[in-house]
Amino acid sequence: MHSLVNKLTQSPLSEEAMPDKKLLINTLNANSINVCEVDPLFRDATLRSDVLLPDGVGAVIAARLLTGKKHRKTSGYDLFQYEMKRMNGKRGKCFFLGSTEKVLELIRQRAEKEFPGVTMASYSPPYKAEFTTEDNSLMIDAINSFSPDVLFIGMTAPKQEKWAAAHFEEINAHHICSIGAVFDFYAGTVKRAPHWMVTSGLEWFYRLIKEPKRMWRRYIVGNARFIWLLIKAMIRPGQGLTA
Repeated sequence: MHSLVNKLTQSPLSEEAMPDKKLLINTLNANSINVCEVDPLFRDATLRSDVLLPDGVGAVIAARLLTGKKHRKTSGYDLFQYEMKRMNGKRGKCFFLGSTEKVLELIRQRAEKEFPGVTMASYSPPYKAEFTTEDNSLMIDAINSFSPDVLFIGMTAPKQEKWAAAHFEEINAHHICSIGAVFDFYAGTVKRAPHWMVTSGLEWFYRLIKEPKRMWRRYIVGNARFIWLLIKAMIRPGQGLTA
């Protein structure tokens, strides 16, 4: 766990932390730390991040307890807004990879109104556990033919992070951002928590009460497991896969 929280980027949404060059940008929360414990490929992909955002109160607390560093929760949605405003100002290009054609169209319709200076393109990959070589080639060709300043990937974790890391060298884009559920939040197909819950670190609780059947294992079992991993990391630094 130490290596993951040590990787977190200080003051991440700034030109200093995020220069306009090729960067792999991911997020870290309690669930992703749990998954890193049992999925070495996901752990490696996360540690390859050039920018790693503390997307959750769990990551913020872990960093404070294990490293003494104070981070501010910075979500994938914050990253999305930052990049879109930046691209709107410079009349840049953004590519959306993931989700359904319906969601991608809703994103385009809203973004055209809010960020008229951004040129957009998108690609909806097939819904399957693993992509074929042909699937990957089609996605990469679609991205590279557009040559975006920012690539947003919304395939959910850990699939999106592993895909971005595996194909990083092949992708012609400056900022490669894995932002998962942000596609649905921005499209309006999934309602995000009220602002006060987001800012107070209770967004996870909102998602739990909205989708208990889907989220109970992640937040009830997962949060208990995260606390246990954090205690072990505090007692025995350097032990375990995510040390």
